[in-house]
This record gives sequence, structure tokens and C-alpha cells, in this order.
Amino acid sequence: GFMPLNSIQRRLLLSNQKNDEKLLVNENFADLLAESFSESTSVEGSVVRGTIIAIESDNAIIDVGLKSEGRIPLKEFTAPGQDPELQVGDTVEVYVERMEDKDGQALLSREKARREEAWVILERAFEAQERVTGVIFGRVKGGFTVDLSGATAFLPGSQVDIRPINDVSALMGAPQPFQILKIDRRRGNIVVSRRAVLEESRAEARSELVSNLVEGQILKGVVKNITDYGAFVDLGGVDGLLHVTDIAWRRINHPSEALTVGQTVDVQVIRFNQETQRISLGMKQLQSDPWENAIEKFKTGIRLSGRVTNITDYGAFVELDDGVEGLVHVSEMSWTKKNVHPGKIVSTSQEVEVVVLDVDLTKRRISLGLKQATDNPWAEFETNNEIGDVIEGEINNITEFGLFVGLTEEIDGLVHLSDISWSSSNEEVLEGFNKGDKVEAKILDIDIEKERISLGIKQLTSNPVANAVEKVRKGDAVTCIITAVTEQGLEVRVGDTLTGFIRRGDLARDRADQRVERFAVGEKVDAVISQIDNKNNKLTLSVKAREMAEEKQAMAEFGSSDSGASLGDILGAALAKKDDDDSE
Repeated sequence: GFMPLNSIQRRLLLSNQKNDEKLLVNENFADLLAESFSESTSVEGSVVRGTIIAIESDNAIIDVGLKSEGRIPLKEFTAPGQDPELQVGDTVEVYVERMEDKDGQALLSREKARREEAWVILERAFEAQERVTGVIFGRVKGGFTVDLSGATAFLPGSQVDIRPINDVSALMGAPQPFQILKIDRRRGNIVVSRRAVLEESRAEARSELVSNLVEGQILKGVVKNITDYGAFVDLGGVDGLLHVTDIAWRRINHPSEALTVGQTVDVQVIRFNQETQRISLGMKQLQSDPWENAIEKFKTGIRLSGRVTNITDYGAFVELDDGVEGLVHVSEMSWTKKNVHPGKIVSTSQEVEVVVLDVDLTKRRISLGLKQATDNPWAEFETNNEIGDVIEGEINNITEFGLFVGLTEEIDGLVHLSDISWSSSNEEVLEGFNKGDKVEAKILDIDIEKERISLGIKQLTSNPVANAVEKVRKGDAVTCIITAVTEQGLEVRVGDTLTGFIRRGDLARDRADQRVERFAVGEKVDAVISQIDNKNNKLTLSVKAREMAEEKQAMAEFGSSDSGASLGDILGAALAKKDDDDSE
């Protein structure tokens, strides 16, 4: 058997080399030897080598060169759950607890031998700053217990990983490297860290990764955290930013719609800035660009169905294909609802029918129409109604420029102020009309482009002015009432309905009498109709022409101008005759 040297034996060997102490050695040798092998020998409490001489049931019988053999349960020689690989004749290291127990056998322990071995190795590793292998096997307050091949160490919770881990069970039971942070053999204390190992290998991986990084490279990463504008992806020691617009071709409002923390993703390096070491990543770049065949798929005029993805003040975005969206501008949402917020017409994630109005591939813009997918009510109205038709409707709205009359469920027509009455086109013609009243009107015009239908109420009756105009002729002498005096001449009314104008130059035959100041509003003037404007139902009149006509007539009736009678006499006679005619 083999026995470690104890202090006495070491002293013997040393003294043996010293000749001048030979005498002393000879004298004491026998005593010392007896002492070294006596029952109180220091084999107890140390690790010795022994040989297996037999295996009985679950025990190994081991000879360690003492009076009696010791036995150790086989299970102490193996890891839990494995069969022991021991044979008679094998040499093993064991710890001697006592030379003899009550049965006279040596009390041996493999466990303690392993622990002693372990401590020596661990202290060496701690000094050399080397990693050690251990297995996390239990949970204690503030952390975990780790078996370092026989010695138990403490792993604080904060030292398990670089970032907090929710589930540690996956790490338990598997051999892995640790760094010893503290070791105290006297107190049996060891503190280890898994995190330090990870950080070190992470730093190595980081520098290797960064030095090999090229744009376009495809890497695997883990989503580390998610913000409003994107996600940070851990590429193994170094983080890259995956911007929200680079996650997918389709619209993503928040990265959490597509990613979760801890998820493994394939990403492509889009940009790598050497100076700031900033890495920009993309996921959509690994899928084919849906816009590539958009030109074949989305032709102007075709009708498609899509899903509303986003609503803004100026319109609604509709997804037509994975990653391809078009915009329905607010003006293309409805034929009839104008100035209405798009959110009142469609809602998010609603399925809608749309028509492609325009495709701009360079800007990646598709303009869509929602209203074009439904019948144009204006065109429909034109099909069913003709100009000149009389229709009935309810007054939906009254404004300063006219009445809006409901023609169909969706469409209103406008009766302009000037088309309500023949006699006036001022606001007072609106009096007597109320919202909700039923009115009849004539269709004057249908303009599909401008989405406008013009109606008239006065057109239902014949124009009294036009009727009056038809009754007068050019050259008729009429009596007018002056309604206004202007620098240019007089505005006059003839009868009840007709209006006309006497130009300044037509006020008298003599220049001296052509002054407008001679006339006042409300006075009567006799004049002759010199022009009739049928379109506007207006007359042009002349006093001068009347004077000349009367003179001509007088001359014809009462002799020539040189017959000695003055014009005054002739006119007097003519007027007297006229009065006679009138009174007859």
C-alpha cells in the first residue's frame, strides 16, 4: 500500500542526509518509526490511495494498507444515474475518516476525497484565473448552488446571465464553465459567476463579429428589446437596430405586432458605420420585394379588394397585397359626402372594394378610388332625367345663394337665387321658403364633371317680362317713369314689368337740353322705343327720336316748315289734335 509522508517521516528523510546528526538518528530512529505507525497516526483526515480488492453487492472493499480494509458504497464513485465502472485491482483515492470503526473496519469516504481533490484544483484555478466546469443543481435564497466536481459553490442570481433570465431550469443539470469570484477554504466558501464567462466570450465574439462585418451579410440574432421605432437585435456580443420600416414590406405600426423579446430572427446587415460602430439591420430585405411585379398586377382601372390599414386626415391606406399599399385620397372616398373625415366613411381593417386610378412605381405610390367602385349617382341621374323635366323634392338646405333640393337619397340640386323669381334676384326671394318644404322645379342643367345639377323655379311659369316685350314694337311711343338718374342717362320703367334706358344723347334734340340734371326720379317722360333686347328683355328709348318724329308728322299735316307757321304753333296744334284723338 502507499502512504503519504507525514511530518515525522519527512523529518527523518531530511535528517538522514545530514551526517553530523547520524548519532541522533540512530538513537531515535526506532522511537520515531514506532510513533509514525502508532494508532494516533495522522493518516486519519487525509487522502490516500487504495486498491479495490473486492466488490460485494453495492460496496467496494478497499485496501489502503492499514490493519483492516474499508468499504465504500459504489454509488459514491459515479455521477447520479450512471453505473459504476469499477473493477477489482483499480486504484482509487479515498479519504480516511477513521482507522477503525466499531466493527474494526477502516471508515473511508470517496465523497470527501473528491472534495479535497476539488479544493486543490479550484484554488489553483482561482489563482490562475482559469474557468472551471460545474453543474447548477439547486436553488437557494439569492441564487443557485453549483457542484464543482465535489465542492459546492454559490452562484448569485445576478451572475447567472448577462441579462435577467426568466427560466433558469433550462440551464440546470448541464456542465458549463464558471469563473471563480471568491474562494475561502477555511470557511468552505466558493462564489462563482457564469456571467463573467459569457461576457468574456461575448467580448471575443463581438470583436470577431465586428471585424468580419460586411453590408449585405445575413446573421442570426435574438430580439433583445422593442421600442416604438424598432427592435434591438443581439447578434452575439453586439447589438444592431432593426428599424420598424425594415421589419416587413407591409405596414407595421408598432414592432410588437411582428416581434417578441427573445425571438430568434434572421437579419441582413443593411448599413454598418465603422466610426459609430452602429449596425442597421433589415428583415424584409430577405424576402422578395412585392413591388417588383406591381406593374403587372395593378393596372389603372382594375377593381380590387383590400384591407384598410391606416386612416389619416387626407385619406385611407389600403393593403392590396403583402407589403403593397395604395392611398384612397379623401376626395375619392365618396361621390356625395364632401369634407367628411375618412374615418367616418371607412374603419381600420375593414375590407373594401377599390379601383386603381394611378400607379407610380418610382415613388411606390398607388392612387385608389373608393367611390369609383360604386355607381356614380350623378351619371345615374343623367341617365334617368332630362334637361327640361320638372321634378319635385324637399328643401334640404337654404343658403345665401339659393335653395338645395334633394333629388335622390344622395344628390341635391341647386335652385340659384336668380332662378327663383322673374321679378327679382335679391335675397328677399328666399322668404317664404323653409327647410323641409316640398317644391317643384325644372331641370336646367346636369354637369357630371362638376357634380352639379341646376334647377329653376321661375322657369315653371312663363316670363311676364318676356310676354310684355313681345307686345311692344320698335318706334312705339311710350310713357316712362324715371327710376334712376345716372351720368350716362336715365333708367326707366315702362308699364308694370318692362325696364329700359334713355342715353344722355337721346334726352333731347338740342345739345343744351341733354343734361340729366333736368330730370328727377319719379317723373314721367315720353319717349320712343329705339331698340329691343329680347335676350335680356330690356328696351332702349329716345326722347330725341320722339321729338323728331312729332316734328315730321306736324310738318306733314300742317304744311311745310317755311309756310310761316312756327314750330311751336304746329306742335301746339298737333298736341291739341292728339288730345282730341285721345278723348274720342
